Amino acid sequence: SGGRKRQRYVEKDGKCNVQHGNVRETYRYLTDIFTTLVDLKWRFSLLVFILAYAVTWLFFGLIWWFIAYCRGDLDHLEDHAWTPCVNNLNGFVSAFLFSIETETTIGYGHRVITDKCPEGIVLLLLQAILGSMVNAFMVGCMFVKISQPNKRAETLVFSSHAVVSLRDDRLCLMFRVGDLRDSHIVEASIRAKLIKSKQTQEGEFIPLDQTDLSVGFETGDDRLFLVSPLIISHEIDERSPFWDVSRHQLEKDDFEIVVILEGMVEAT
Repeated sequence: SGGRKRQRYVEKDGKCNVQHGNVRETYRYLTDIFTTLVDLKWRFSLLVFILAYAVTWLFFGLIWWFIAYCRGDLDHLEDHAWTPCVNNLNGFVSAFLFSIETETTIGYGHRVITDKCPEGIVLLLLQAILGSMVNAFMVGCMFVKISQPNKRAETLVFSSHAVVSLRDDRLCLMFRVGDLRDSHIVEASIRAKLIKSKQTQEGEFIPLDQTDLSVGFETGDDRLFLVSPLIISHEIDERSPFWDVSRHQLEKDDFEIVVILEGMVEAT
């Protein structure tokens, strides 16, 4: 009340306002490289996507050029009696283009590997296998990043205010939630957390203590059929953390209620 600005634990768009500092074991991010790439910002994800292919093409292009150089193919470009490892490979640029054609399975037909080059056949197999792995990994990362539920949550609307009022002669904390899309949220469930500083009986201070707010877990009302807007209710009884809080104290206390709505999108 009074229009005072509070620092939020979770922003209105669902982003957690928490920054991890002094993380020493940064190698743990690399052990789960897939999730790390998905969590990157879009500009970094696109940079990694481009570099993954460009570096692979350059690496194998260099090897194709090195094989041609070691076999002497570059010294017999005009010798029609000479059988090179790759036909019409006359330098690094053409080796780089052949690497792209091989990994992307374009196959223009102008440059083609011959059967007189066993090391080239082995390299061709390795590039085909590695290229398939790179495709699966990077396309999987892009698909998961595109299908993240951040944008789907834009059409889930919560009421601007929560109210405390009597309902069936019981004091309840209530708010409303609705879905704007025609495709429904399947198996939707809702839960609420009260985040507030707390001091234990032993004197320990807990700055961000999390307490469950019952929104119908015992009765099954937390599982929603979210076709039309619904009113979510938390009964303020003896088990509620608001049981001993007066109206005047409620206006002054520094706390936050985080509501979590989970479910599966019907379309995907």
